Amino acid sequence: MSRPRPASLRLDAFLPYRLSVAANVVSQRVARVYAEQHGLSTQEWRLMAVLGEDGERTQLELVKRTRMEKVPVSRAAHALEARGLVRRAPSESDARSRRLSLTAAGRRIYDRVAPAALKAEAEVLAGLDDRERALLRSLLERVEQAASEALTRDP
Repeated sequence: MSRPRPASLRLDAFLPYRLSVAANVVSQRVARVYAEQHGLSTQEWRLMAVLGEDGERTQLELVKRTRMEKVPVSRAAHALEARGLVRRAPSESDARSRRLSLTAAGRRIYDRVAPAALKAEAEVLAGLDDRERALLRSLLERVEQAASEALTRDP
């Protein structure tokens, strides 16, 4: 008796691959706004976007919020501080921790880039109607939640 053949991997149908490719292309489109005009890396813009939206945060909070590793967050924070776009101040609750916030110059760049990033997002989503956009966001949130839960369960 023959064994059942294991399912074959087809990249174009493999969710992690499709998500990665879509994320890369969308990120490349949006990156034109902050990279070409302001010389920011994706990691630097991501930190600025979080600080612009959420306000002052520790590096650990930025790691959690962005789902980026500690080293890229640290490098991006140092680069932004060196350019005068982010300020690092001691944390009142933890002497080892630093709280990051946008400087006035960082806020000005955020205020210019955020609307342009939203415009780029609208271009990417132009082929979807409002219902499809809402469904896409909902499905992505559910996939992210399921993957996060699986990470906490599996060693």
